Amino acid sequence: MLNTARLAAMTVPLTSRGSLVLLWRTVLLLGLATSSLALDNGVGTTPAMGWNPYNAFLCDTTEAQYKVAAQQLINLGLRDVGYDYLNLDCGWQGRQRNASGQFTWDSTIIPNGIPALGEYVHGLGLKFGLYSDGGYFGCDFVGGTAKYLGSLHHEVEDAALFAAWGADYLKYDNCYAVSETDFVNYFPPIPIKPHMTAMRDALALTKRPVLFSVCNWGVQDPARWPGTEVGNSWRTSNDIGPPVSWNSIIRIINQVVPITQFSEPGGFNDMDMLEVGNARLTAAEQQTHFALWAAAKSPLLISTDLTNPSAQTLNILKNTRLIAVNQDPLGKSVSFKRRYTNDHDVWSGPLADGSTVVVVINWQNSARSLTFNLADIGFSSATAVDLITGASLGRISASYTSTVAAHGSVVLKLSSGAPALAPTFTFYAASSASNTLAGGANARAVNASTGASPTTSPITVVGFVGNGGTLTFNGIDGGVSGGTKLLAFDYINGDYTFSNTACPNCRNTFVSVNGGAAVQVQMPISGQSWDILFSGYLVSLSGFTPGRTNTVQISNPSAWAPDFYRLGVAI
Repeated sequence: MLNTARLAAMTVPLTSRGSLVLLWRTVLLLGLATSSLALDNGVGTTPAMGWNPYNAFLCDTTEAQYKVAAQQLINLGLRDVGYDYLNLDCGWQGRQRNASGQFTWDSTIIPNGIPALGEYVHGLGLKFGLYSDGGYFGCDFVGGTAKYLGSLHHEVEDAALFAAWGADYLKYDNCYAVSETDFVNYFPPIPIKPHMTAMRDALALTKRPVLFSVCNWGVQDPARWPGTEVGNSWRTSNDIGPPVSWNSIIRIINQVVPITQFSEPGGFNDMDMLEVGNARLTAAEQQTHFALWAAAKSPLLISTDLTNPSAQTLNILKNTRLIAVNQDPLGKSVSFKRRYTNDHDVWSGPLADGSTVVVVINWQNSARSLTFNLADIGFSSATAVDLITGASLGRISASYTSTVAAHGSVVLKLSSGAPALAPTFTFYAASSASNTLAGGANARAVNASTGASPTTSPITVVGFVGNGGTLTFNGIDGGVSGGTKLLAFDYINGDYTFSNTACPNCRNTFVSVNGGAAVQVQMPISGQSWDILFSGYLVSLSGFTPGRTNTVQISNPSAWAPDFYRLGVAI
């Protein structure tokens, strides 16, 4: 539980941060190459669903509040639709171990004790989740001064005790991981994975099926450890809040773009707890937040006060159509398909019954008519159901248009899809001698990987584009008629962030055809190091002329663009 409200994100110069991340990238790939252990603990085959207090109460929850929340999961019908974990978060722990060295609880917070609270939760037919930390002390919301107990170097005895108390779930945080004085470290000088695998192995020794939730805020790219060997879920980012904002949602969406392929039964990308029901997000934003989290197979952990939730909150949380997408046994996340900059995103993914789920997100700040082109997900037509309203839309062809609220979304289930003709591209290498590099832009060689595979291939990319540096592709074929062309960019962007910025976890690129007006393109990170390639970022641009005399220039007047490998132009 790290967020920018209680501690400003560390900033590291690009060169030093890139070197550090590349070092850990090497460490992670070596670990992947030598490890054969896959997590198979009998739980978490679908994403966890339940309640956690943090976004509503921070670390100040009491035993009475936990009991009320547990009862409300029953009374509100939330357990009946799948929310069956009642999870503790920070603040319940003691500040020192007992005479036998055992983990303790704060008796002013949990007066009847953790075992009794676990029995109460189990008695309601719910599962019981605990919280600890893979560091010397746990996280808090008072600048690290609480010094709650952590489990570092006590994994075996703590796991045994948690299991004896009836834990079904363990959220394992990452504060004080480096030392007893280093509260929060976004770029730690030590590998974090061993802290997490130590508790994984300790939980396995207990023989109790405990869902293991790795909460290291996306530090050191846990999806690529791979996360499926370490936990049933792993956090992909810094905290969503509090306070939450639409920028928080954008930051996390961009950060999950390059790792959606790692989702599978038993292990899922955790995009952090839900903010549905809390202030600062509109109803449409909450709906989009919930829909994409569900479709991306993130755990769905309600984190709002359940004593008197609004009908709107319950309508979003109890949408059984979206819950079914989240709990689909295939376990495959939607993936990023297309971004129309400052307009809308298109995401889609497969379901076990052979259908496809699509999430279209309105980036504009006002309600408007939004058109989804089926070709963006490879279809020409399909039979559609609106997963927000439940309405059957019949057979749709080529496109679907709907009125969407500001930052709202269209969520469809498509079946019997007819394939669209896939575009073919002519590719032009960014490092080609025929291109023009100016203002500091230059080529570098890199061993790059793509997708989920750790296999690397040597390629040459052009970096330092932006801040005066430009890359111009020359001799581009505009075909026999010119006009508008579909372009596909392959690039590397390892400029990730743990805080909300103007373009969080993305870089702006400005693309000009034949010297015309530059078009803004927002490109998400390709990974958390500068050796992971994103392939096929699509942009439609006009201004091409017939023949092979066209130019495509890439720039950014005030910031860096990604490093570019090649440009594809649809034939």
